[in-house]
Amino acid sequence: MLRTIPGLDVVGEAADGDAAVRAAVEHRPDVILMDVRMPGTDGIEAARRIRARVADCRILMLTMYDDDATVFTAMQAGAQGYLLKEAEQDEIVRAVRGVVAGEAIFGPGVAARVLAYFAAPPPAVTAHDPFPELTDREREVLDLLAQGRRTAEIAGQLFLSPKTVSNHLTTIFAKLQVAGRGEAIIRAREGGLGTST
Repeated sequence: MLRTIPGLDVVGEAADGDAAVRAAVEHRPDVILMDVRMPGTDGIEAARRIRARVADCRILMLTMYDDDATVFTAMQAGAQGYLLKEAEQDEIVRAVRGVVAGEAIFGPGVAARVLAYFAAPPPAVTAHDPFPELTDREREVLDLLAQGRRTAEIAGQLFLSPKTVSNHLTTIFAKLQVAGRGEAIIRAREGGLGTST
């Protein structure tokens, strides 16, 4: 479909995240359409690596996943847009051109979720539950992070893959509105986590 649109040139294709990173470095495209779920390295981790190596490349996620955690994790990884695969051709073309122009593009359903997330009052904080916005699994990951554990150690203790832990951490950072591990550790310890040894 993209090859038929005047003014758009398809310079490469990739079947998995590792191939997408290689193609991005080789072709240095203006924009990449990326799925979230792919064999091997997923689209979110691929987006993170691409943004680190080809900083001026724009990434538009085109996927069937519209849950809050996936959307925010993709944005944290550096995606400038997020569309669902049910989008019409003209919406996809407008999104491609929009992200190249520096716009942040969300499909209507995704935009509504993003706006609702930021418009909702913050969850009530209690001494018993200092991070009500986190799931139980995210709280476990944050607790281990606050204990000084590295990603691989957290993965081993919780029987998860390191990639899954990285995705949890990205979601945690987004929900707590912190810039990275150091700030998250401080917030966690202030909330009483990380005291176990």
